Amino acid sequence: MHPYLAEALGTCLLVLFGNGVVASTVLKKSKGREGSWMAITIGWGLAVMIAVYAVARFSEAHLNPAITLALASHGAFNWADVPGYIFGQCAGALTGGLLIYSVYYPHLAATKDAGRKLACFSTSPAIYNPPFNFLAEVLATALLVFGVLSISSNAEWLHSPLPIDDIPPLDFADFFIRGFRPLLLGLLVMGIGLSFGGLTGDALNPARDLMPRLLHAILPIPGKGSSHFRYAWVPVLGPIVGAYLGLTLHKFCQTLFL
Repeated sequence: MHPYLAEALGTCLLVLFGNGVVASTVLKKSKGREGSWMAITIGWGLAVMIAVYAVARFSEAHLNPAITLALASHGAFNWADVPGYIFGQCAGALTGGLLIYSVYYPHLAATKDAGRKLACFSTSPAIYNPPFNFLAEVLATALLVFGVLSISSNAEWLHSPLPIDDIPPLDFADFFIRGFRPLLLGLLVMGIGLSFGGLTGDALNPARDLMPRLLHAILPIPGKGSSHFRYAWVPVLGPIVGAYLGLTLHKFCQTLFL
């Protein structure tokens, strides 16, 4: 599978499972109605895990323009591939949002609360205060990227067993990255959501927030209210800044302690 297509598929799965659990929890007449914040954080953690398992072998599963830009800015990713990756991520987020709209339309129409309808597409702050909302997104995304890189770096401390007869030693570092990293990334997202999600909903990802928000603005949804584009810059710029800072902090720690 081409890496750009993999990024589109992975981001589509991310939004489909992630926004799906939100829609199931907040929309009227859903059997998941009035589920807890715990349900949403678990759902988003599983969304990340499933998406990474699905496409990591094809594109390394950035699934996030902020991560792609941060890696490129630090020389860890080819700038020539950045536009294709971001296009794939945005297309995937758009497709995932459209699928959520399609299957949950009757529930969107039955729900009167405009805020609950918007929550099925994009994030919004518990208290509207853009500077602090921006800081929350920066911090949460910095922790995400720092955690992702720390999980990957931990594989360097794993050792292979001695070979048995003609059987080569198992590469435990590779086994760890391929087998367990997606699960640990999902747990990381859950932890961030539990700790900081109550502030802004933790977009952590410009494509995941902006593209479904655009869908909310243009699609026919009865009584949908505002798409709150005055806030949209926060979940776009906050994760970009946070991802860069998280990668910078990880590189500094690697230099300092290794």
